Order: sequence, then structure tokens, then C-alpha cells
Amino acid sequence: MVCTANICRSPIAHGHAASLGHEVRSGGTLGLEGRPADPLSVRVMRERGVDISHHVSSGISEADMAWADHVLVMEMRHRVQLAQRHPAHADKILLLGQFGGKHEIADPLGGWRWRFRRCRDEIIRCVDGFLAAAPPPTQEPAPPQDPAPRKD
Repeated sequence: MVCTANICRSPIAHGHAASLGHEVRSGGTLGLEGRPADPLSVRVMRERGVDISHHVSSGISEADMAWADHVLVMEMRHRVQLAQRHPAHADKILLLGQFGGKHEIADPLGGWRWRFRRCRDEIIRCVDGFLAAAPPPTQEPAPPQDPAPRKD
């Protein structure tokens, strides 16, 4: 889950997907390290029973990109930036909003609580839409079985 600073939108998306039992990482294209989630993001997720107060911001590394099956971004500029920085992984970068009838998910930073709630609800709808549409994670195929010896 990727947004600009990894303090508002991507922690909300990360928290929601993780609360559903999915293995998730999040980061920001600005590369801010060590910042907590915005207090309003924490508050509006707490309203939904999800605690993101432990969140700490980070950037996006090559290892993160290699680890991910899908990289869900909030804005087209995030997709462009990540595709330029990590061209080998460009095909796995998707706009999260497309899975909930939106193009981009606007940053609520600096807004009132209602703006964070609207953003949270959009993100939850889009994450749920993605999870419903996403193929299951790839699994290693089982090794072929040796045929049983024939008795002639």
C-alpha cells in the first residue's frame, strides 16, 4: 500500500487489509522514515475497530517491490514514480481507486475528521474490491509424483 508520506492513506489501507488477515506492507514515495500515522487516521480507524497507532512510516525499497505480489497506490503520480524507480516491477503497480469506482484517492492531510472518514471509507471499499477481484497468491507447484511401479 503506497501513498505520498505513509502517514494517512497507506496506513489506513494497510491496517484494513491486515485486519482481514492479509500480509501487507506500506510505504511512501517521499521516503519519510519513522513518523507515526496521522492522529486523525488513527482515530478514524479506531472507529472501525482497527488500531494503527503502532504504525511507523517508511519509504519503498527494491526489496519491498520484489516482495509484493501487487503494489497498490493512491495516485497516478505514485505509480509513475515507482515505475521509474523500479522498472522491473512496473507491471504489479495498480491504482487502488480503480477497485472501488474511483481513479485516485485524495489525500486527507490537513482536513477535518469528516474528510479522513470519507477517505477511510473509500479506501476500505477499494481494498475490499481489490481483494474480491485479485487472484489468489501464486503457489509453488507440487513436484511430479513418480508413477507407481507396474507389475507385469
